[in-house]
Amino acid sequence: MRVPNSVVLPVGTHTDCCQEADVEEKRGDIMSKIAAMLEERRSNLSHFINNLEGSEESEFYVDQWERLKEMENHTLTILNLIPVNCTDGRDIKKLEAVILEHVRNEELFPEVVRVLPPVYRQVEAAIVDVAQSEEMADHGMMDFQYLLSKLSHREHLANLGRELLQDILRYLHRIGLVIWYEEIEHLENTVFLQPTFLITMFKLLVRYRLVQQLESIS
Repeated sequence: MRVPNSVVLPVGTHTDCCQEADVEEKRGDIMSKIAAMLEERRSNLSHFINNLEGSEESEFYVDQWERLKEMENHTLTILNLIPVNCTDGRDIKKLEAVILEHVRNEELFPEVVRVLPPVYRQVEAAIVDVAQSEEMADHGMMDFQYLLSKLSHREHLANLGRELLQDILRYLHRIGLVIWYEEIEHLENTVFLQPTFLITMFKLLVRYRLVQQLESIS
């Protein structure tokens, strides 16, 4: 919801645990809940913006108002949910085909026809090489400046500069190869070369009914 012009493809798993009629019912239920969530978000943003605009000291909240207006203008496209049986390879292939069909859709992704400079692919390959090297820690975290130094020591990337690497990291962040939170002050100098580590960490911290699970421990 914080990424401009996001496209989201909901995927419902464990269809093998459901009756065929239940799958369609659950799909409709999930999509209606997503629609309600988006409407609640729109309503909340509008409420917060109106409160700031109506404040007697609104000049003190200009930054906050601008951030909210920016979020309000972000479009969010929700595609139809795809039900998947993860134990069936055919369903995985079906999901893969649906994803490819969507990402090739120029209406959804206007930049799909953009041709990237060769250096983007060269840096991408070099980062994959660094991430898979034996010296790379399991967490895959690396200081931005250190990453720039390692990449620029490669002969074909000797002219790689800070600004160009930043542009390339933004692209690699968008396609999910790396994670780089450049807008977060405490993380702007850290590049996560192993996004799966973050997923594993978040799964430990953010869990369904976590509070109830903790309360059940004597």
